[in-house]
Amino acid sequence: MKSILSYASLLALGSLSLVLSSCAYTTGSDGHKARQSQGSSVKKSPPNYAARMPKHINVREKVVVVDPSVHAWGAYDANGNLLRAGLATAGANWCADIGRSCRTSVGSFRVNSLGTANCKSSRYPRPKGGAPMPYCMFFNGHQGLHGSYNVVDGNASHGCVRLQVDDASWLRHHFVKVGTKVVIKPYR
Repeated sequence: MKSILSYASLLALGSLSLVLSSCAYTTGSDGHKARQSQGSSVKKSPPNYAARMPKHINVREKVVVVDPSVHAWGAYDANGNLLRAGLATAGANWCADIGRSCRTSVGSFRVNSLGTANCKSSRYPRPKGGAPMPYCMFFNGHQGLHGSYNVVDGNASHGCVRLQVDDASWLRHHFVKVGTKVVIKPYR
């Protein structure tokens, strides 16, 4: 036998659904969800990428350090002081379109060429390339630092290190020259 709900029960259920639907979830730039009540806004400050990098390292020259484990990069002056940091998307563990790992090579490299705001990939997307890579700074063959409109707090690239476009522009115009050292730390 089917149960029949009274009008009062239906009203109570309607009120319950109204209460339940008055809560919403928003996704912040860091990918985490935050609960917010209808009519109010949750103000989250952007992640502090500088906090993910050491404030000082032992070096005797300018260096860009990328840490794929914390998805961040840092620019250090010749005294080892952190000048600027930001979000970095390094190479993925696996790229289905090429059937292999795409991890960014770990080690110490030197920038060997610099590009403009119009830099484009010669390889991706497959088969003909053309993906925007503004302010590209190549350091290991076809691997480089470059701006992107698809920077995530994870490792998802084909091997390059994606940076926010503003960060790549700053590095390219105010910090990196041909010969600047780039250190890619190990994945954990």
